[in-house]
Amino acid sequence: MKEKWIHCPVCGNKTRDRIREDTVLKNYPLYCPKCKQETLIEVKNLQITVITEPDA
Repeated sequence: MKEKWIHCPVCGNKTRDRIREDTVLKNYPLYCPKCKQETLIEVKNLQITVITEPDA
């Protein structure tokens, strides 16, 4: 089974999370320990999509 590390969409460094081919995430709060940013992502078939929320 293929797996890979999730990289931070802000700074590009590896996070503490890994995903496999069969991983499905919706509205996952991805935290980067280096830049200390939290980003909402969705994952399906090793494809990571960043969810942008409109500012209130």
